[in-house]
Amino acid sequence: MAKAESKIEWSKWFFMFLGMGLFALVYLSPPWPNAVDPMGKEFILSPQGKAALALFLLAGTWWVFEVLPIGVTGITIGVVQALFFIRPASEAFKDFMDPSVLFIFGSLVIGAVFTKVGITKRLAYKMLDIVGERTSMIYLGCFVVTALLTHLMAHTAVAATMYPLLLSIYALYGEGDRPTKFGKGLFIGMAFVAGAGSIITLLGAARGIVALGFYREIVGREISFFELSFYMAPVGWLMVFLLWGFFMIFFKPEKAVIPGLREKARELNAAMGPLTRDEKLAGIIVLGVIVFLSVQSFVPALQAFNKAAVLLVSTILFFVLKILDINDLEAVPWNIILLFAGAMSMGFCLWQTGAAEWLAINWLGFFQEAHWFVFVMSIAFFVLLMTNFIMNVAAIAISVPVSLVVAPYLGVAPEVIVFAALVTAGMPFLLLVGAAPNAIAYNSKQFTSGEFFAAGIPASILLMAVVGLAVILIWPLMGMPVTVPTP
Repeated sequence: MAKAESKIEWSKWFFMFLGMGLFALVYLSPPWPNAVDPMGKEFILSPQGKAALALFLLAGTWWVFEVLPIGVTGITIGVVQALFFIRPASEAFKDFMDPSVLFIFGSLVIGAVFTKVGITKRLAYKMLDIVGERTSMIYLGCFVVTALLTHLMAHTAVAATMYPLLLSIYALYGEGDRPTKFGKGLFIGMAFVAGAGSIITLLGAARGIVALGFYREIVGREISFFELSFYMAPVGWLMVFLLWGFFMIFFKPEKAVIPGLREKARELNAAMGPLTRDEKLAGIIVLGVIVFLSVQSFVPALQAFNKAAVLLVSTILFFVLKILDINDLEAVPWNIILLFAGAMSMGFCLWQTGAAEWLAINWLGFFQEAHWFVFVMSIAFFVLLMTNFIMNVAAIAISVPVSLVVAPYLGVAPEVIVFAALVTAGMPFLLLVGAAPNAIAYNSKQFTSGEFFAAGIPASILLMAVVGLAVILIWPLMGMPVTVPTP
Protein backbone atom coordinates (compact mmCIF):
# COMPACT_ATOMS: atom_id res chain seq x y z
CA MET A 1 0.00 0.00 0.00
CA ALA A 2 2.83 2.36 0.91
CA LYS A 3 4.51 1.66 -2.42
CA ALA A 4 1.36 2.58 -4.33
CA GLU A 5 1.05 5.84 -2.42
CA SER A 6 4.73 6.61 -3.08
CA LYS A 7 4.23 6.00 -6.80
CA ILE A 8 1.27 8.38 -6.97
CA GLU A 9 3.24 11.03 -5.07
CA TRP A 10 6.19 10.70 -7.44
CA SER A 11 3.95 11.04 -10.48
CA LYS A 12 2.53 14.25 -9.06
CA TRP A 13 6.02 15.64 -8.50
CA PHE A 14 6.93 14.70 -12.08
CA PHE A 15 3.98 16.57 -13.56
CA MET A 16 4.52 19.50 -11.22
CA PHE A 17 8.07 19.93 -12.51
CA LEU A 18 6.92 19.26 -16.08
CA GLY A 19 4.54 22.22 -15.84
CA MET A 20 7.29 24.39 -14.35
CA GLY A 21 9.71 23.24 -17.05
CA LEU A 22 7.29 24.15 -19.83
CA PHE A 23 6.78 27.54 -18.21
CA ALA A 24 10.55 28.16 -18.02
CA LEU A 25 11.11 26.94 -21.60
CA VAL A 26 8.61 29.39 -23.07
CA TYR A 27 9.27 32.25 -20.65
CA LEU A 28 13.05 32.22 -21.23
CA SER A 29 12.89 31.59 -24.98
CA PRO A 30 13.92 34.35 -27.46
CA PRO A 31 11.15 36.60 -28.90
CA TRP A 32 8.69 34.74 -31.11
CA PRO A 33 7.89 35.86 -34.69
CA ASN A 34 4.99 38.22 -35.37
CA ALA A 35 1.60 36.95 -36.53
CA VAL A 36 0.33 38.38 -39.83
CA ASP A 37 -3.39 38.45 -40.70
CA PRO A 38 -4.72 38.03 -44.30
CA MET A 39 -4.82 41.82 -44.71
CA GLY A 40 -1.09 42.08 -43.98
CA LYS A 41 -1.42 43.55 -40.48
CA GLU A 42 1.26 42.37 -38.03
CA PHE A 43 0.58 41.31 -34.44
CA ILE A 44 3.60 41.45 -32.15
CA LEU A 45 3.82 38.96 -29.28
CA SER A 46 5.04 41.08 -26.37
CA PRO A 47 7.23 39.60 -23.57
CA GLN A 48 4.10 39.70 -21.37
CA GLY A 49 2.14 37.83 -24.05
CA LYS A 50 4.83 35.14 -24.30
CA ALA A 51 4.84 34.86 -20.51
CA ALA A 52 1.04 34.46 -20.61
CA LEU A 53 1.46 31.52 -23.00
CA ALA A 54 4.04 30.03 -20.61
CA LEU A 55 1.56 30.34 -17.73
CA PHE A 56 -1.10 28.83 -19.99
CA LEU A 57 1.03 25.66 -20.33
CA LEU A 58 1.85 25.54 -16.61
CA ALA A 59 -1.79 25.84 -15.55
CA GLY A 60 -3.01 23.34 -18.14
CA THR A 61 -0.48 20.71 -17.04
CA TRP A 62 -1.23 21.17 -13.35
CA TRP A 63 -5.00 21.09 -13.91
CA VAL A 64 -5.01 17.96 -16.10
CA PHE A 65 -2.75 15.94 -13.79
CA GLU A 66 -4.11 17.51 -10.58
CA VAL A 67 -0.70 17.96 -8.98
CA LEU A 68 -2.28 20.39 -6.50
CA PRO A 69 -5.90 20.94 -5.46
CA ILE A 70 -7.44 22.57 -8.53
CA GLY A 71 -8.36 25.69 -6.56
CA VAL A 72 -4.74 26.11 -5.46
CA THR A 73 -3.64 25.94 -9.11
CA GLY A 74 -6.18 28.72 -9.67
CA ILE A 75 -4.47 30.83 -7.00
CA THR A 76 -1.08 30.04 -8.59
CA ILE A 77 -2.25 31.70 -11.82
CA GLY A 78 -2.72 35.02 -10.03
CA VAL A 79 0.54 34.68 -8.08
CA VAL A 80 2.66 33.93 -11.17
CA GLN A 81 1.18 36.90 -13.06
CA ALA A 82 2.13 39.22 -10.20
CA LEU A 83 5.61 37.80 -9.46
CA PHE A 84 6.70 37.60 -13.12
CA PHE A 85 5.19 41.00 -14.00
CA ILE A 86 2.86 39.53 -16.62
CA ARG A 87 0.06 41.76 -15.32
CA PRO A 88 -0.15 43.98 -12.23
CA ALA A 89 -1.39 42.15 -9.13
CA SER A 90 -4.36 44.53 -8.95
CA GLU A 91 -5.53 43.23 -12.35
CA ALA A 92 -4.56 39.57 -11.93
CA PHE A 93 -6.41 39.18 -8.63
CA LYS A 94 -9.31 41.48 -9.49
CA ASP A 95 -10.51 38.83 -11.94
CA PHE A 96 -10.91 36.42 -9.00
CA MET A 97 -14.06 38.36 -8.06
CA ASP A 98 -15.30 38.82 -11.61
CA PRO A 99 -19.13 38.77 -11.86
CA SER A 100 -18.90 35.39 -13.63
CA VAL A 101 -17.17 33.89 -10.58
CA LEU A 102 -19.80 35.35 -8.27
CA PHE A 103 -22.51 33.95 -10.57
CA ILE A 104 -21.04 30.50 -9.98
CA PHE A 105 -20.97 31.16 -6.23
CA GLY A 106 -24.65 32.13 -6.32
CA SER A 107 -25.48 29.05 -8.40
CA LEU A 108 -23.74 26.77 -5.92
CA VAL A 109 -25.67 28.38 -3.06
CA ILE A 110 -28.95 27.66 -4.88
CA GLY A 111 -27.88 24.03 -5.22
CA ALA A 112 -27.05 23.93 -1.49
CA VAL A 113 -30.47 25.37 -0.62
CA PHE A 114 -32.33 22.90 -2.81
CA THR A 115 -30.44 20.09 -1.09
CA LYS A 116 -30.99 21.40 2.43
CA VAL A 117 -34.73 22.03 2.17
CA GLY A 118 -35.40 18.78 0.27
CA ILE A 119 -36.52 20.06 -3.13
CA THR A 120 -33.89 18.00 -4.96
CA LYS A 121 -34.96 14.79 -3.25
CA ARG A 122 -38.57 15.39 -4.30
CA LEU A 123 -37.49 16.05 -7.89
CA ALA A 124 -35.22 12.98 -7.89
CA TYR A 125 -37.96 10.71 -6.57
CA LYS A 126 -40.46 12.04 -9.13
CA MET A 127 -37.99 11.52 -11.98
CA LEU A 128 -37.20 7.97 -10.88
CA ASP A 129 -40.91 7.22 -10.65
CA ILE A 130 -41.21 8.27 -14.32
CA VAL A 131 -38.05 6.77 -15.87
CA GLY A 132 -38.14 3.54 -13.87
CA GLU A 133 -35.43 1.15 -12.73
CA ARG A 134 -33.23 0.77 -15.82
CA THR A 135 -29.97 2.72 -15.42
CA SER A 136 -29.92 3.50 -19.15
CA MET A 137 -33.26 5.29 -18.78
CA ILE A 138 -32.02 7.09 -15.66
CA TYR A 139 -29.10 8.41 -17.73
CA LEU A 140 -31.49 9.51 -20.48
CA GLY A 141 -33.97 11.12 -18.07
CA CYS A 142 -31.25 13.13 -16.32
CA PHE A 143 -29.71 14.24 -19.62
CA VAL A 144 -33.02 15.30 -21.18
CA VAL A 145 -34.05 17.31 -18.09
CA THR A 146 -30.63 19.00 -18.01
CA ALA A 147 -30.85 19.94 -21.70
CA LEU A 148 -34.41 21.25 -21.38
CA LEU A 149 -33.51 23.47 -18.43
CA THR A 150 -30.62 25.07 -20.37
CA HIS A 151 -33.16 26.39 -22.89
CA LEU A 152 -34.54 28.64 -20.16
CA MET A 153 -31.62 29.43 -17.82
CA ALA A 154 -27.83 29.67 -17.84
CA HIS A 155 -26.11 26.29 -17.96
CA THR A 156 -24.19 27.18 -14.79
CA ALA A 157 -27.44 27.57 -12.86
CA VAL A 158 -28.77 24.38 -14.45
CA ALA A 159 -25.68 22.43 -13.33
CA ALA A 160 -26.03 23.81 -9.81
CA THR A 161 -29.71 22.77 -9.80
CA MET A 162 -29.10 19.29 -11.24
CA TYR A 163 -26.05 18.49 -9.12
CA PRO A 164 -27.85 17.84 -5.80
CA LEU A 165 -30.61 16.02 -7.69
CA LEU A 166 -28.01 13.66 -9.16
CA LEU A 167 -26.52 13.14 -5.70
CA SER A 168 -29.95 12.04 -4.46
CA ILE A 169 -30.35 9.67 -7.40
CA TYR A 170 -26.86 8.23 -6.96
CA ALA A 171 -27.51 7.64 -3.26
CA LEU A 172 -30.17 5.10 -4.31
CA TYR A 173 -27.68 3.22 -6.52
CA GLY A 174 -26.48 1.38 -3.42
CA GLU A 175 -22.73 2.01 -3.63
CA GLY A 176 -22.45 4.78 -1.02
CA ASP A 177 -19.93 7.47 -2.01
CA ARG A 178 -17.66 5.00 -3.83
CA PRO A 179 -16.83 6.10 -7.40
CA THR A 180 -18.48 3.89 -10.02
CA LYS A 181 -18.94 3.95 -13.78
CA PHE A 182 -22.56 4.95 -13.22
CA GLY A 183 -21.49 7.83 -10.96
CA LYS A 184 -18.88 9.03 -13.44
CA GLY A 185 -21.34 8.83 -16.33
CA LEU A 186 -24.07 10.60 -14.37
CA PHE A 187 -21.98 13.63 -13.36
CA ILE A 188 -19.65 13.97 -16.36
CA GLY A 189 -22.70 13.41 -18.57
CA MET A 190 -24.60 16.21 -16.84
CA ALA A 191 -21.70 18.60 -17.50
CA PHE A 192 -21.39 17.59 -21.16
CA VAL A 193 -25.14 17.74 -21.81
CA ALA A 194 -25.46 21.12 -20.07
CA GLY A 195 -23.08 22.43 -22.73
CA ALA A 196 -24.95 20.73 -25.57
CA GLY A 197 -28.30 22.14 -24.44
CA SER A 198 -26.93 25.63 -23.80
CA ILE A 199 -26.19 26.28 -27.50
CA ILE A 200 -29.86 26.06 -28.48
CA THR A 201 -31.11 29.40 -27.11
CA LEU A 202 -29.54 32.70 -26.14
CA LEU A 203 -30.65 32.06 -22.55
CA GLY A 204 -28.21 29.17 -22.08
CA ALA A 205 -25.05 31.30 -21.96
CA ALA A 206 -23.66 34.75 -22.77
CA ARG A 207 -21.47 33.54 -25.64
CA GLY A 208 -24.35 33.67 -28.14
CA ILE A 209 -25.00 37.37 -27.57
CA VAL A 210 -21.29 38.16 -28.07
CA ALA A 211 -21.02 36.18 -31.33
CA LEU A 212 -24.18 37.71 -32.78
CA GLY A 213 -22.89 41.15 -31.82
CA PHE A 214 -19.73 40.62 -33.88
CA TYR A 215 -21.83 39.26 -36.74
CA ARG A 216 -24.08 42.33 -36.72
CA GLU A 217 -21.13 44.72 -36.59
CA ILE A 218 -19.09 43.07 -39.38
CA VAL A 219 -21.81 41.68 -41.66
CA GLY A 220 -24.49 44.31 -41.00
CA ARG A 221 -27.33 41.85 -40.45
CA GLU A 222 -29.18 40.62 -37.37
CA ILE A 223 -29.60 36.98 -36.38
CA SER A 224 -32.74 36.77 -34.27
CA PHE A 225 -33.33 34.76 -31.10
CA PHE A 226 -35.55 32.30 -32.95
CA GLU A 227 -33.29 32.02 -36.01
CA LEU A 228 -30.43 30.95 -33.75
CA SER A 229 -32.65 28.37 -32.02
CA PHE A 230 -33.94 27.09 -35.38
CA TYR A 231 -30.44 26.17 -36.60
CA MET A 232 -29.02 25.12 -33.23
CA ALA A 233 -31.84 22.86 -32.01
CA PRO A 234 -31.09 19.91 -34.35
CA VAL A 235 -27.37 20.03 -33.56
CA GLY A 236 -27.82 20.48 -29.80
CA TRP A 237 -30.37 17.68 -29.43
CA LEU A 238 -28.39 15.38 -31.74
CA MET A 239 -25.44 15.83 -29.37
CA VAL A 240 -27.64 15.14 -26.32
CA PHE A 241 -28.74 11.76 -27.68
CA LEU A 242 -25.30 10.89 -29.04
CA LEU A 243 -23.81 11.67 -25.63
CA TRP A 244 -26.35 9.33 -24.07
CA GLY A 245 -25.05 6.58 -26.35
CA PHE A 246 -21.47 7.67 -25.63
CA PHE A 247 -21.91 7.27 -21.88
CA MET A 248 -23.71 3.95 -22.29
CA ILE A 249 -20.59 2.70 -24.11
CA PHE A 250 -17.75 4.32 -22.17
CA PHE A 251 -19.42 4.46 -18.74
CA LYS A 252 -21.88 1.58 -18.93
CA PRO A 253 -23.43 1.24 -15.46
CA GLU A 254 -22.38 -1.78 -13.44
CA LYS A 255 -26.07 -2.54 -12.86
CA ALA A 256 -28.50 -2.66 -15.79
CA VAL A 257 -31.43 -2.46 -13.39
CA ILE A 258 -31.86 -1.29 -9.79
CA PRO A 259 -34.57 -3.68 -8.54
CA GLY A 260 -37.34 -2.05 -6.54
CA LEU A 261 -36.07 1.47 -7.25
CA ARG A 262 -39.37 2.85 -8.54
CA GLU A 263 -41.29 1.57 -5.52
CA LYS A 264 -38.61 2.82 -3.14
CA ALA A 265 -38.70 6.27 -4.79
CA ARG A 266 -42.48 6.42 -4.34
CA GLU A 267 -42.20 5.45 -0.68
CA LEU A 268 -39.47 8.02 0.01
CA ASN A 269 -41.46 10.72 -1.77
CA ALA A 270 -44.60 9.90 0.26
CA ALA A 271 -42.57 9.92 3.49
CA MET A 272 -41.48 13.53 2.86
CA GLY A 273 -45.06 14.73 3.36
CA PRO A 274 -46.38 18.10 2.16
CA LEU A 275 -44.13 20.97 1.05
CA THR A 276 -42.47 22.77 3.97
CA ARG A 277 -42.26 26.52 4.51
CA ASP A 278 -38.58 26.57 3.49
CA GLU A 279 -39.25 24.57 0.32
CA LYS A 280 -41.98 26.98 -0.75
CA LEU A 281 -39.86 30.07 -0.03
CA ALA A 282 -36.78 28.64 -1.77
CA GLY A 283 -38.85 27.63 -4.79
CA ILE A 284 -40.47 31.07 -5.09
CA ILE A 285 -37.14 32.91 -4.77
CA VAL A 286 -35.33 30.75 -7.34
CA LEU A 287 -38.27 30.79 -9.74
CA GLY A 288 -38.34 34.59 -9.49
CA VAL A 289 -34.63 34.81 -10.35
CA ILE A 290 -35.01 32.39 -13.28
CA VAL A 291 -37.98 34.31 -14.70
CA PHE A 292 -36.15 37.64 -14.39
CA LEU A 293 -33.01 36.32 -16.10
CA SER A 294 -35.06 34.62 -18.82
CA VAL A 295 -37.05 37.70 -19.81
CA GLN A 296 -33.96 39.96 -19.83
CA SER A 297 -33.29 39.02 -23.46
CA PHE A 298 -36.75 40.26 -24.48
CA VAL A 299 -37.23 43.32 -22.27
CA PRO A 300 -34.71 46.12 -23.04
CA ALA A 301 -35.39 47.88 -19.72
CA LEU A 302 -34.10 44.83 -17.82
CA GLN A 303 -30.92 44.28 -19.83
CA ALA A 304 -28.90 46.77 -17.77
CA PHE A 305 -29.15 44.57 -14.67
CA ASN A 306 -26.08 42.41 -14.09
CA LYS A 307 -26.93 38.69 -14.04
CA ALA A 308 -24.60 37.94 -11.12
CA ALA A 309 -26.11 40.72 -9.01
CA VAL A 310 -29.63 39.45 -9.73
CA LEU A 311 -28.65 35.89 -8.83
CA LEU A 312 -26.94 36.99 -5.60
CA VAL A 313 -30.20 38.58 -4.44
CA SER A 314 -31.36 35.00 -3.90
CA THR A 315 -28.30 34.28 -1.71
CA ILE A 316 -29.05 37.30 0.47
CA LEU A 317 -32.73 36.34 0.80
CA PHE A 318 -31.84 32.79 1.83
CA PHE A 319 -29.97 34.20 4.84
CA VAL A 320 -32.53 36.92 5.59
CA LEU A 321 -35.29 34.30 5.73
CA LYS A 322 -33.04 31.93 7.75
CA ILE A 323 -33.19 29.17 5.18
CA LEU A 324 -29.37 29.15 5.37
CA ASP A 325 -27.02 29.96 8.25
CA ILE A 326 -23.30 30.58 8.74
CA ASN A 327 -22.51 26.85 8.77
CA ASP A 328 -23.96 26.53 5.25
CA LEU A 329 -21.75 29.38 4.04
CA GLU A 330 -18.67 27.64 5.40
CA ALA A 331 -19.67 24.47 3.54
CA VAL A 332 -19.52 26.18 0.09
CA PRO A 333 -17.01 24.31 -2.16
CA TRP A 334 -14.38 27.05 -2.35
CA ASN A 335 -12.05 24.73 -4.27
CA ILE A 336 -14.44 24.93 -7.23
CA ILE A 337 -14.87 28.70 -6.95
CA LEU A 338 -11.09 29.26 -6.82
CA LEU A 339 -10.68 26.97 -9.83
CA PHE A 340 -13.03 29.09 -11.89
CA ALA A 341 -11.57 32.33 -10.49
CA GLY A 342 -8.13 31.26 -11.69
CA ALA A 343 -9.56 30.32 -15.09
CA MET A 344 -11.09 33.81 -15.43
CA SER A 345 -7.75 35.40 -14.55
CA MET A 346 -5.98 33.17 -17.09
CA GLY A 347 -8.47 34.10 -19.80
CA PHE A 348 -8.17 37.83 -19.20
CA CYS A 349 -4.39 37.49 -19.06
CA LEU A 350 -4.24 35.88 -22.51
CA TRP A 351 -6.67 38.46 -23.87
CA GLN A 352 -5.13 41.63 -22.39
CA THR A 353 -1.52 40.70 -23.22
CA GLY A 354 -2.47 40.00 -26.86
CA ALA A 355 -1.40 36.34 -26.61
CA ALA A 356 -4.85 34.99 -27.49
CA GLU A 357 -5.16 37.19 -30.57
CA TRP A 358 -1.63 36.22 -31.66
CA LEU A 359 -2.59 32.54 -31.35
CA ALA A 360 -5.80 33.04 -33.35
CA ILE A 361 -4.07 34.90 -36.20
CA ASN A 362 -1.33 32.27 -36.45
CA TRP A 363 -3.84 29.42 -36.39
CA LEU A 364 -6.11 30.89 -39.08
CA GLY A 365 -3.07 31.77 -41.17
CA PHE A 366 -2.50 28.04 -41.77
CA PHE A 367 -5.94 27.74 -43.38
CA GLN A 368 -6.46 31.02 -45.23
CA GLU A 369 -5.94 29.31 -48.60
CA ALA A 370 -7.62 26.02 -47.71
CA HIS A 371 -10.90 24.58 -49.00
CA TRP A 372 -13.87 26.39 -47.46
CA PHE A 373 -14.94 23.32 -45.45
CA VAL A 374 -11.45 22.88 -43.98
CA PHE A 375 -11.42 26.58 -43.07
CA VAL A 376 -14.77 26.37 -41.24
CA MET A 377 -13.70 23.22 -39.38
CA SER A 378 -10.38 24.81 -38.43
CA ILE A 379 -12.22 27.72 -36.81
CA ALA A 380 -14.52 25.35 -34.94
CA PHE A 381 -11.53 23.30 -33.75
CA PHE A 382 -9.59 26.39 -32.63
CA VAL A 383 -12.58 27.59 -30.60
CA LEU A 384 -12.95 24.09 -29.13
CA LEU A 385 -9.35 24.13 -27.90
CA MET A 386 -9.40 27.70 -26.62
CA THR A 387 -12.73 27.40 -24.81
CA ASN A 388 -11.24 24.65 -22.65
CA PHE A 389 -8.71 27.10 -21.23
CA ILE A 390 -10.34 30.51 -21.34
CA MET A 391 -13.87 31.90 -21.16
CA ASN A 392 -15.90 30.76 -24.16
CA VAL A 393 -16.90 34.41 -24.62
CA ALA A 394 -13.22 35.28 -25.03
CA ALA A 395 -12.65 32.33 -27.39
CA ILE A 396 -15.46 33.67 -29.57
CA ALA A 397 -14.15 37.24 -29.31
CA ILE A 398 -10.66 36.38 -30.56
CA SER A 399 -11.64 34.04 -33.41
CA VAL A 400 -14.98 35.10 -34.90
CA PRO A 401 -14.07 38.69 -35.95
CA VAL A 402 -10.90 37.56 -37.77
CA SER A 403 -12.75 34.62 -39.34
CA LEU A 404 -15.58 36.82 -40.62
CA VAL A 405 -13.04 39.09 -42.34
CA VAL A 406 -11.24 36.15 -44.01
CA ALA A 407 -14.40 34.16 -44.90
CA PRO A 408 -15.52 36.10 -48.03
CA TYR A 409 -12.13 35.54 -49.71
CA LEU A 410 -12.63 31.77 -49.39
CA GLY A 411 -16.27 31.86 -50.49
CA VAL A 412 -17.56 31.04 -47.00
CA ALA A 413 -20.88 32.49 -45.80
CA PRO A 414 -20.59 34.37 -42.48
CA GLU A 415 -23.54 32.51 -40.91
CA VAL A 416 -21.82 29.13 -40.97
CA ILE A 417 -18.73 30.64 -39.33
CA VAL A 418 -20.70 32.00 -36.38
CA PHE A 419 -22.85 28.92 -35.85
CA ALA A 420 -19.96 26.44 -36.11
CA ALA A 421 -17.94 28.47 -33.59
CA LEU A 422 -20.90 28.69 -31.20
CA VAL A 423 -21.40 24.92 -31.26
CA THR A 424 -17.85 24.11 -30.15
CA ALA A 425 -17.66 27.09 -27.77
CA GLY A 426 -20.55 25.57 -25.83
CA MET A 427 -18.98 22.16 -25.31
CA PRO A 428 -15.55 22.25 -23.63
CA PHE A 429 -15.21 18.54 -22.83
CA LEU A 430 -11.48 18.41 -21.98
CA LEU A 431 -10.74 20.54 -18.91
CA LEU A 432 -12.68 21.32 -15.75
CA VAL A 433 -11.99 25.04 -16.22
CA GLY A 434 -13.67 25.08 -19.62
CA ALA A 435 -17.13 25.64 -18.14
CA ALA A 436 -18.73 25.94 -14.72
CA PRO A 437 -20.82 22.74 -15.10
CA ASN A 438 -17.56 20.79 -15.46
CA ALA A 439 -16.28 22.17 -12.17
CA ILE A 440 -19.60 21.65 -10.40
CA ALA A 441 -19.72 18.02 -11.54
CA TYR A 442 -16.16 17.49 -10.24
CA ASN A 443 -17.39 18.34 -6.74
CA SER A 444 -19.13 14.92 -6.71
CA LYS A 445 -15.70 13.27 -6.23
CA GLN A 446 -16.77 10.58 -8.69
CA PHE A 447 -13.91 11.31 -11.11
CA THR A 448 -10.49 12.94 -11.32
CA SER A 449 -9.54 15.75 -13.68
CA GLY A 450 -7.48 13.18 -15.62
CA GLU A 451 -10.52 10.92 -16.06
CA PHE A 452 -12.55 13.92 -17.23
CA PHE A 453 -9.84 14.77 -19.77
CA ALA A 454 -9.68 11.15 -20.99
CA ALA A 455 -13.47 11.07 -21.51
CA GLY A 456 -13.33 14.46 -23.22
CA ILE A 457 -11.01 13.36 -26.04
CA PRO A 458 -13.43 10.94 -27.78
CA ALA A 459 -16.37 13.22 -26.88
CA SER A 460 -14.61 16.15 -28.60
CA ILE A 461 -13.95 14.00 -31.69
CA LEU A 462 -17.66 13.14 -31.71
CA LEU A 463 -18.48 16.85 -31.43
CA MET A 464 -16.27 17.75 -34.40
CA ALA A 465 -17.93 15.01 -36.46
CA VAL A 466 -21.35 16.49 -35.64
CA VAL A 467 -20.14 19.99 -36.59
CA GLY A 468 -18.90 18.62 -39.91
CA LEU A 469 -22.26 16.92 -40.51
CA ALA A 470 -24.10 20.17 -39.69
CA VAL A 471 -21.92 22.23 -42.04
CA ILE A 472 -22.12 19.77 -44.95
CA LEU A 473 -25.68 18.47 -44.61
CA ILE A 474 -27.97 19.62 -41.79
CA TRP A 475 -27.70 23.41 -42.09
CA PRO A 476 -27.78 23.55 -45.92
CA LEU A 477 -30.93 21.36 -45.88
CA MET A 478 -32.48 23.84 -43.43
CA GLY A 479 -31.72 26.76 -45.74
CA MET A 480 -28.55 28.20 -44.19
CA PRO A 481 -26.11 29.58 -46.80
CA VAL A 482 -22.67 28.04 -46.37
CA THR A 483 -20.88 29.37 -49.45
CA VAL A 484 -20.93 32.70 -51.29
CA PRO A 485 -19.26 33.93 -54.51
CA THR A 486 -15.67 35.02 -53.88
CA PRO A 487 -14.90 38.72 -54.45
